[in-house]
Amino acid sequence: MKTKKTYKLQFLVLSIILVLCFFTNISLGSVSIPFKSIFMSLFGTIENSTWEVIVTDFRLPKAITAILVGSGLGISGLLMQTLFRNPLAGPFVLGISSGASLGVALVILGSGLFGGLFATALATKWSIVIAASLGSFLVLLAVLSVSNRVRDTMAILIIGLMFGSITAAVVSVLSYFSSAEQLQQYIFWGFGSLSNLSWSELIIFAGIYLAGLVLSILSIKGLNSLLLGDNYAKSLGLNLKQNRFIIIIATSLIAGTITAFAGPIAFIGLAIPHLTRQIFTTSNHKILLPAVCLFGAIVMLICDSIAQIPGSDYVLPINAITALVGAPVVIWLLVRQRKMIF
Repeated sequence: MKTKKTYKLQFLVLSIILVLCFFTNISLGSVSIPFKSIFMSLFGTIENSTWEVIVTDFRLPKAITAILVGSGLGISGLLMQTLFRNPLAGPFVLGISSGASLGVALVILGSGLFGGLFATALATKWSIVIAASLGSFLVLLAVLSVSNRVRDTMAILIIGLMFGSITAAVVSVLSYFSSAEQLQQYIFWGFGSLSNLSWSELIIFAGIYLAGLVLSILSIKGLNSLLLGDNYAKSLGLNLKQNRFIIIIATSLIAGTITAFAGPIAFIGLAIPHLTRQIFTTSNHKILLPAVCLFGAIVMLICDSIAQIPGSDYVLPINAITALVGAPVVIWLLVRQRKMIF
């Protein structure tokens, strides 16, 4: 049994690693920038104006996006795994990602049906973000309406998977009738990207993320109660329907916004909660929630740094890196521990 002092030390170590990964991520790219110049551009001015533009307008927003995406997916995965008491549940298990993908598919793959200038207008960056948000929101409404009618939490999980199957089928039909150029654009969106956000877009992203984070913090007591079963949670006076509603809203806000702005990024939401439990060896969400935030941000920054291929002009798809780097680590940890703390 770990003491509070041990947990504080672990949080301190993770915080230091996060800061190091943050500045390392900013320093890497096709243009090599010394650490001293990075500090000067963030906290003062540097003589090389090109470096300052690269850091403040491109690399800094990307690094902050990586932190928000990694921590957000980690939180969403933790909420879903606790709600459904299923180690295979992830942030997109409710069909949120599938709904966003359908919205983007209707814009990119279905834009050819409208033709001309209207199709060009539909394929803009903001239209894709709005379409992804609307798609995930509509799926959320469907899931919430179902959750009010069923008592079994597992039924919601199955219904979410069915919504995902339906949207995937519609996307397949649209893909069949689309041109090669449209398919390529849709596939590139599916790779995920952390580098497309401006400061104004990042502010909107961060605002919605914080709203979801606040709801997640408010649900900590309910999450701890759910680990002991629905009947025990009821005996403690927990309103299961209200608590389930808050958890679903929090997950949808965070995961849906991440998908809308950065694309469907896999692995992080599923694996980070497991990795965090292995390190902290606790099921208390007062500890797990901030730990997942830190650990998810660190892993995403590391994956993004690898994806940039330091010293090269090429940038690999972030989705590929999260799976290639993370999956073997999870397998190794689970085999080594031989059990899950859940």
